[in-house]
Amino acid sequence: MNVNAAKIASLISDTSRATILIQLLDGRPHPATELAYAAKIKPQTASFHLQKLYEAEIIDVEKHGRHRYYKITNHTIAESLEKILYLAPPEPIQSLKQSKETREIQYARTCYDHLAGKLGVEITNSLLNNNILVKENLQFEVTKEGQLFFKEFGIDLDSLYRKRRAFSKCCLDWTERQHHIAGALGKAILERMLEQNWVTKAPKTRAIHVTHLGEQQILRTFLIK
Repeated sequence: MNVNAAKIASLISDTSRATILIQLLDGRPHPATELAYAAKIKPQTASFHLQKLYEAEIIDVEKHGRHRYYKITNHTIAESLEKILYLAPPEPIQSLKQSKETREIQYARTCYDHLAGKLGVEITNSLLNNNILVKENLQFEVTKEGQLFFKEFGIDLDSLYRKRRAFSKCCLDWTERQHHIAGALGKAILERMLEQNWVTKAPKTRAIHVTHLGEQQILRTFLIK
């Protein structure tokens, strides 16, 4: 057994650290105070856990003056954490607020930098069913029809192909148990939907909210409700 793998497993098995990492899956930098509040621990305790995660290179830190903001190191680590969530049993619902947040996250959320949840999977399936994308070896390839579709959608595919990250990967959705689109293309789709005000990010969770305009345009563009 790889000893380093055991160390990583031990790090993320702690409930407080796991909660912090789940909070960071929204792809945004967070101060230690916010992460402490989310994990229901003291700021000093959060700082201890954050230092451990930083030393293991699971998270990174941005310094802005006297303030520090923490984020997951890269999309590969974020996708690995999502796969672990796939194996975890559902969290028991203990309040109406938690029930509402859970429903929102299950419907649409950020998976680091791309769209996940029911909406993310439905968009993926629509693009597959309409021959915009094809799935090959856990990756998505753009068809000729897809090239025209994404051009009209406002995404420059050539610029995505030139990026140093994977163009488009299958990411297993932990709530839907199906694949959604990750990689540079997945990020670009979410960014375009945000730019056009079809969706907005929830301020304190990973949830993505669909606007009234978004309901109309998502139906028209992807043929889903």
